[in-house]
Order: sequence, then C-alpha cells, then structure tokens
Amino acid sequence: MALAVLCVSLLIVSLDGTVLNVALPTLVRKLHASSRDLQWIVDSYVVLFAGLMLVSGSLADRVGRKRTFLAGLVAFAACSTWAAFSGSVGMLIAARAAMGIGAALIMPSTLAIITNTFTERRERQRAIGLWGATSGVGIALGPIVGGLLLAHFSWGSVFLINVPIAAVGFACALPLVPDSKNPAASRPDLAGALLSMAGLGLLLDAIIEAPVDGWSSALVLATGLGGLALLATFGFWERTCAQPMLNLRFFAARSFSAAIVSIALMMFGLLGAFFVLTQFLQFQLGYTPLQAGVRILPAAGAIALAAPLSSEVVRAFGTKLTIAAGLLSATAGLWQISGATVTSGYGAIVAGMALVGVGAGLVIPSATGSVMGSLPREHTGVGGATNGTFLQVGGALGVAVIGSLLSNRYEDRLSNALALHHFPSALEQTVLGSLGSALAVAHELGGATGELLAHAARAAFLNGMDLGLLSAAVVIAVAAASALVTLPGKATVRPTQDPESEATAAARPRI
Repeated sequence: MALAVLCVSLLIVSLDGTVLNVALPTLVRKLHASSRDLQWIVDSYVVLFAGLMLVSGSLADRVGRKRTFLAGLVAFAACSTWAAFSGSVGMLIAARAAMGIGAALIMPSTLAIITNTFTERRERQRAIGLWGATSGVGIALGPIVGGLLLAHFSWGSVFLINVPIAAVGFACALPLVPDSKNPAASRPDLAGALLSMAGLGLLLDAIIEAPVDGWSSALVLATGLGGLALLATFGFWERTCAQPMLNLRFFAARSFSAAIVSIALMMFGLLGAFFVLTQFLQFQLGYTPLQAGVRILPAAGAIALAAPLSSEVVRAFGTKLTIAAGLLSATAGLWQISGATVTSGYGAIVAGMALVGVGAGLVIPSATGSVMGSLPREHTGVGGATNGTFLQVGGALGVAVIGSLLSNRYEDRLSNALALHHFPSALEQTVLGSLGSALAVAHELGGATGELLAHAARAAFLNGMDLGLLSAAVVIAVAAASALVTLPGKATVRPTQDPESEATAAARPRI
C-alpha cells in the first residue's frame, strides 16, 4: 500500500513533465508564445527541480523522508493552482519554476522511502521497477491526459489535475507510508544548490537563445561559458566542501556513474522527441490536442509494457545488456522518425515512437535500480536525488538542444523562402517566431500567398525536426556503446545483512 501511494504521488511529477507538451500549440494561440517562450515554459520547471533535488535529498535524509514527501505534495498542489490561473507567459514561467520546488521535494523522497522499505534485493528491484514504470508511464501519458483535458476545459486544467491527486496522496500517505531518516546526515548544502541552479540556468539560456541571437554572438557565448564555469565551480565546491550535497566519490562505482549517465541521455532523447512530436502532430498533421495525445499511445503503451518487465530482463541478461538494448531501441526509433517529410502521415512515425518507448521502459527502471543498489542505505535520499537530477537535466537539455536545432533550421530555411516574396518586416518576425504563428498568419492571408507561406513553414519545421531527432539518435547511440564498455557485468546478489555497496567500497581509502 505504501508503494502504491508513493507511485501515484510520483505520477503527477512525471506527468507534469509532458502533460504541458500537448498544450504548447494552445499557448501559442492564447498567450502568443514564441518557440523560445515554449522552451522556457518547459525548462523553467526543470531548472529548480534539478537544482534543488540534491538539497532536498539531503534534507530528506536529515529531517525525515516522509515529512519531505508530504511538504512536496503541498507545495506542488499550491504552485499548480498558480500556474493554472497565469495570465501571461512570464507569469506561467514563474509558476512552472515554483512547481519545480515541490517536485524536487517529492521525487527523491519516494525513491529513498522505497529503498529503505524494501531491503531484500529482489523485492527492491521489483519495487524500483514499478517506480520506474510509473515515472515512464507518467511521461508517456502526459500528452494523452493533456489532450483529454483540453478537449473539455481551458489550458489551465493541465495543471489543476495535479491538485486532487496531491490531496489524495497526502491523505493516504499519513497512515500508510513509513518514515525514515539518517541521524548522521549532513546539513543541506545551500551554496552547492545555488551554484548548480545558476550554472544550469545560464547553460539552458544560452542554448535556447542561440537561434535568436546567433551561436557566435558575444551574449550567447558569455552566457554559455558562464554557465559552464559555474558548473565547474559547483564540482570543485562539492569535492572540497566538508558536507557536500553530492558525494562525488559515489561516481567511482561504475554501476552508479555509468547507469546515471545512461538515464540522463535516455531522457535527453525522450523528452526532446515529445517536445517536437506534439507540435508535429497538431501543426503538421492537423490533429486536435486530444487526437494528438491519443496518437502518442504507441510510446506510452511500450513504456507501460517494458518497464514492469525490466526487472525480469535484468535478472536474465544483466543490467549492462538491458540498458544497452534499451538505448539501441531508442536510437532506432529516433532515427526512424527523423525520416519524416512534408508528405509523411501518422503511420510513418508509429514504429519509431514504439521503439523509443521500449527503450525508455528498459533503461529508466534498470538504470535506477543499478544506481540505488550501489549505495549504502543511509545515503538513499541523496542517491535518489542524484538519480532524479540527472534524469531531469537530461530531459531539459533534450528540450533545449533539440528545440534549438529545430528553431535554428526553421528560421534559416523559412527566411530563405520568404526572401523572394518581400513580406513586411513585422510580419516576417511573427512567422519566424514559431510554426503556429506562421500558420495563423497564412490563414489570415488566405489565397495563393497563404498556401505558399503555410507550405514553406511546414517544410522548414520538418527539416528542423528531422535534424534535432537525428542528432538525438547519434547521442543515444554513443550512450549505448558507452554502456556496453563501462557498465559492470551481471550483478551478484549481496548478503542481506551488513551489506557493503560498490560505491562504499570504491569510496573507501586505499592503503
């Protein structure tokens, strides 16, 4: 029962990562959001989510994992209400960022509670498999749930749906979820949290703004280098700080470091693909939000089927082969979708979505099990937070990088097409802002000019989408090869009494 409560509560966090995607075209129409605005609406949530997750993990170890979990549910519900009634793009971005605080308190606490509740290795692997399945299914079901809500209610409903789920989770958690903490836990590392958030925020800002200002512009280069410098400073701080929130010695264990990188790169491809596919289904193929959400089902169904079976696959073939197979499946899926053209219909991307879903269903729970199984039990809060941080950062970078590659190619190809027709400057800037804006202008113009603009905009969007997805496929293919080389072989069952984790052994000083 405790596992059920934790998984249902986790559902709103993972669901929220993609439930908004299907509403992005609606936000273009209602709030006049540009492509850059859409990327920030998605990624502002992740900056605070990822930046605070390690702090919340150490906080959960220190003050109690159940208390942290309950506080997260309250914060998430309150900020979801704020987001639902936002009246501008800026307000929505701020509300989404605040929602990340609640999510950062929820996710690592659920994983830490599960790891401490299920102490036997096989039970823990099954429980983490269900946890991973919930996370994966929430990501995949987001567009479907969003489509259903938008078919009957305003766009704010995609956030209000979180409120009753959080309330039920809070009420059920009080009697059913056990509490635990680490009496020797260190104090939260606020300096490290500020460095990580600032560094990640600047890096994402550089990637998102580059298509507008140019990749070689002084502002973009300064912002990007500043973000990298802050992230490097964060690494140095964590290495020298007396009470770091991220114990870098854990990365000495291959079952920890290689698995956590695999999770990040899987999410890079998954969330980046969802970001562009929901726009492709609505703007290019003309589906309503509900129809588009339903057509994401091949990915959702594949995750739902593969994730619960991942523990059995790990038992039969080992963590290394399971993760590598999942990454290769995702690579094949992204490569297949990247072949879409302006004449492609829905059938041209179904197989690719299913392959990406199978890959996510295999990678997320099996890699998470490897990460958590390599840590001592007293550090499960920080371990769960580290796992969640890499998961979210990978997804944020996927949206930023794939979205920026799409935007850059879209603007370049459409600018060349418009150069021959002498559109007014203000009108040209509008159509270059997003495919949705271009199609709205084309509808207003009508006639042969409108048809020409719509065709050119769709062709430019498809060209950018294909570039972004093909780039993601290359990244994940490299991750698959890396997993085969760096992950340890088939895991051995450790004794249930006084176990010593691989990470603990790796961190112990050598004599």
